[in-house]
Amino acid sequence: MRRLLPLLLLIAAVWGFVSWRGVHAPAPSVTGASAPTTAAPRALPAFLPPEARDTLDAIQRGGPFPYRQDGTVFGNRERLLPDRPRGYYHEYTVPTPGVGTRGARRIVTGGNPPDIYYYTDDHYRSFRSFQVHP
Repeated sequence: MRRLLPLLLLIAAVWGFVSWRGVHAPAPSVTGASAPTTAAPRALPAFLPPEARDTLDAIQRGGPFPYRQDGTVFGNRERLLPDRPRGYYHEYTVPTPGVGTRGARRIVTGGNPPDIYYYTDDHYRSFRSFQVHP
């Protein structure tokens, strides 16, 4: 049994790291590595604040993101979005000028690569869906 203990500890450590990495890994890039670095301006819904454009650009590039939580799995605990398997939704911060924290504004993407986008400005109490066209 003493010989199995180090092996079991190693397996537990690897499993813990893989589980943690799956929750904290950023969502893959929408456009891929060969995408141009400058994109043509695209029309966005009027309800999105101007800062959302930078967040959407970072999502399409695959990062970097200003907050470590950006790109993590969104659990949909509020059950306001359509029911999907865990890992389908990812969340990203939309900065709020003058606020020293992440604030309440988020973009939540669905799919891999994202095929639906949701915006909340009240920290997940309500969502508005929108599409992003390259």
